[in-house]
Amino acid sequence: MTGKLYLVPAPISHADIAWALPASVQQCVAEISHFIVEHPKTARQFLKQLNCTCSLQELNIQILNEHTQAKDFLALLDPLFAGHDVGLLSEAGCPAVADPGAGLVRLAHKNNISVVPLVGPSSILLALMASGLNGQRFAFHGYLPIESAARTSKIAELERISIHLKQTQIFIETPYRNQKLLEQLVKVCNDNTDLCVATDLTSSRERIATKSIKEWRCALPDVNKIPAIFLLQG
Repeated sequence: MTGKLYLVPAPISHADIAWALPASVQQCVAEISHFIVEHPKTARQFLKQLNCTCSLQELNIQILNEHTQAKDFLALLDPLFAGHDVGLLSEAGCPAVADPGAGLVRLAHKNNISVVPLVGPSSILLALMASGLNGQRFAFHGYLPIESAARTSKIAELERISIHLKQTQIFIETPYRNQKLLEQLVKVCNDNTDLCVATDLTSSRERIATKSIKEWRCALPDVNKIPAIFLLQG
C-alpha cells in the first residue's frame, strides 16, 4: 500500500493560522512526518505552528522548487512507495497552482498514488471572489513580461481577449514592480475597462477595490512592495 500525497496550502499572510486553515486541516498536517517543500526553513516555521506529532528535527523534508528537474521527481515519491503519507507544501497558497508542484502531482496519479487536496487560501480565488468580475470565465497568466514594450503589448492583448471572451484576466507581479505595473495598466487600458487591485490578502491590511480604468487614473494607490494580485475585465 502506498501512502497518500496531501496537498497542503500555506498561509499567504502573517495573520493567525486559524484564520487561514481549518482546525481539521491543521490536525491532519500535524500527523504527517514526511514533506516535500520549496524552502525547508520557511516550511519548518509554518509546521512549528501546528504542534506536529514529530519534532521538527525528526521530520523528513525533501525539496521541490523551480530548479528541480523532472527526472528527479520519481525519487521524491519514494516515501509514498514505502507507505508513508507525504505533505506537498507550497511556499504560500495552494500547491501545484502557480507553483512547481504540478508535475509531481501528475506523476503521483500515473503511479496510482492517492492525491488529497486540503482546504486553504488561494490568492487567485480570493481575489476573484471579491472582485465582482466574471467568475464563470477567467484565466490566470502568472507574471507579465518585464520589458516595458513587451508588457504593454501583453496588457493590450489581455484586454482584447477579455472583451472578446468576456473573460476575467488575472496576473501578478514581483512586489517591488507592482507600482510600475499599475501605472502601465491605467496608461494602456481603455477608460471603461474594469481593474481590481487586491493587496495583502487575508491580513489585517487587506485592501480590495474594483474600479474602471478612468476612475483609477484619478487616484492610484501605493502598491509598491506590497503583495498584490491584479484582475482585468474589458
